[in-house]
Amino acid sequence: MTAPEKCEKPPWLKITLPSPEGYARVHALVEKHRLHTVCREAACPNQWECGAGNTATFLILGPHCTRGCRFCNIARRPPAPPDPGEPERVAQAALDMGLRYVVVTSVTRDDLPDGGAARFSETIAALRRKIPGVRVEVLIPDFGGQQEALETVVAARPDVINHNVETVGRLYPSVRPEADYHRSVDVIRRVALMNPRIVTKSGMMLGMSEGKNEVESVIFDLVDAGCRLFTAGQYLPPSKFHLPVSRYVHPDEFASWQAFAIEAGFAAAAAGPFVRSSYQAEKMFLTAICNLS
Repeated sequence: MTAPEKCEKPPWLKITLPSPEGYARVHALVEKHRLHTVCREAACPNQWECGAGNTATFLILGPHCTRGCRFCNIARRPPAPPDPGEPERVAQAALDMGLRYVVVTSVTRDDLPDGGAARFSETIAALRRKIPGVRVEVLIPDFGGQQEALETVVAARPDVINHNVETVGRLYPSVRPEADYHRSVDVIRRVALMNPRIVTKSGMMLGMSEGKNEVESVIFDLVDAGCRLFTAGQYLPPSKFHLPVSRYVHPDEFASWQAFAIEAGFAAAAAGPFVRSSYQAEKMFLTAICNLS
């Protein structure tokens, strides 16, 4: 059953905002370098906490997407041409922030021949030049299934390649109408085959009317594809114009899914109401490395 539009959120979805100074400092740096973050564009509930912790997830290739996923706050508009200076500005901003682990994602750019894969490669290279020893995690789109585009990102050797399945296969027509569940799982499978040293990662949102057996199937599909890291969080509609939430998942159920994912074969998993794909990404990566060694 769909939750009423004005229903009150449960108490576990109430957050206490940290001091705004850290958030303001991080986003002042982002604006100084004329960049974007998925934290702000996607209205992430963790953006103040992450900002206070002096981190953010960089959003490359502009703030406008060529797709219209019904859960996402990023605007669907004709995007601007790629900015050739963006990779160096991302690297400089990461250096200014003192980051040793950098997460980079992008909007989906179906208008570009390679879906933006070259920009990911250039950004990874710029980060490595600017910050010796940096670890880089990229959260990539599906590139329309293009093998060559995926090879471009893999060849840049990021430490982690993440591609989120977001939801169960049955709900793709209503949640991600321009994507394909099997294509998303195949992104993970192909990365794992091309370079097993790259840690693969995927995640999903709960509260979209998915069933227990369907979530289990997604977890097993990802493990079978060679996925190493798994995240699951509560779907929260960014506005009344987005897909409505079907239910609020209790933290105890999230804890059960985290344990289930580990038992299924993931090297590390995080599940909770406010867990998002890049939340505490470095901590999750280090846990996986310990478990895989």
